[in-house]
Amino acid sequence: MPAEKKFSLNLPLKVILTEEGTSHFISNKKKLLRIRLADNLEEYGISLNPFSPQSIQNMIMIDYISKIEISMSEFVSVRQEVMDLSKVVVYSILYKQFDRQVFADLIKCDCVRKHNRAHPNELIDERTKMEDKQLRSMISKKEQSIRQAKKMILDPVWKSIMENKEYSLEERNIYLLMTEKFLNRLSLMNWYIILKFFKDQEGFSQINIAIRHLLQTYMEKSRVAEYISILLMELALNAENTNLRKEAKNMYSGVDDIDSLMFDPEVRSKIIAQLKQKHQLVSLSWKLGGGSTAIGKQGRLQISVMNKSDDFQEAKENIENKMAADTNKHSLMDFYREADGQENTDMGLYYLSYLDDACRKINVKFESIVNQFSSNDLTVINLIFNF
Repeated sequence: MPAEKKFSLNLPLKVILTEEGTSHFISNKKKLLRIRLADNLEEYGISLNPFSPQSIQNMIMIDYISKIEISMSEFVSVRQEVMDLSKVVVYSILYKQFDRQVFADLIKCDCVRKHNRAHPNELIDERTKMEDKQLRSMISKKEQSIRQAKKMILDPVWKSIMENKEYSLEERNIYLLMTEKFLNRLSLMNWYIILKFFKDQEGFSQINIAIRHLLQTYMEKSRVAEYISILLMELALNAENTNLRKEAKNMYSGVDDIDSLMFDPEVRSKIIAQLKQKHQLVSLSWKLGGGSTAIGKQGRLQISVMNKSDDFQEAKENIENKMAADTNKHSLMDFYREADGQENTDMGLYYLSYLDDACRKINVKFESIVNQFSSNDLTVINLIFNF
């Protein structure tokens, strides 16, 4: 379920800004930091802890953020926060992609083409640029029409969700909420076009059908946000446990059963304290698209899990093997519920094959790559999505 409702999340967030974001902060006299990232690169950005998920979403929606990174010694205590952050990022990209696709489909509608032929000085096409201030003043007095248009678009969509016997009650509630959220986040430009043809019965009917079709598509795509957050958390915990095990062997060299030792809360907290002191961190990052001008890359998301480790080859083979796992027996969520509470952290890697399967069904391109940078022993698991 979307995570924007939470007022704030407590995570040490490094936010790297785009050119637009940097310009905005500088023009508003906000001081930018030179931030060193897990891959040793330095970029300009801001540091936040705590932060509002809604503010992060708003910044993504207006192309102010190019990358988000968090680095910690342990993730068990912030499991829910990390999953919420991941979902906020994925939903933000989906909202933006939905908005772009709606615009692309609206300008192909017959009513818009007829308008363009009749009014060559008021063309509505991919080159049309209008200031938000101008658009806002045009549609500010049409709140009732906006409410009516939303109702006419959503009612048939909601009816089909409620009548679909394949959805669980939880899925129905999520889809009802998601479709409304997608519609609420449409840009002013799209609302300007919708309202322009709202009184034209035939024209609005075309527009309505185009938007409803996209709502159905993106409602299905939104399911992947949950899958991604679960997989990411498992990969983070897997990396964390690698570090804990390694440090436990250093601290308790005479002990044979290191694994059971690690599950003793007191011992575990001592090991974590030692990792923090040594600055042995696992880093998660979300790299967003290619900015507003990168054609074809706006819907790209690269999520990376980074850890200093000598077990690169083992990690690479593990991931390649799990990618080929059979996914026909359970859904990802069933698999996750069954695995919950088990001590086998390696199990999380199987989620890759489930995510791959889910992405294929909803036409989201997904690949996973494991790299190692020999200069700093950094093992990097990259999950790359194109929405």
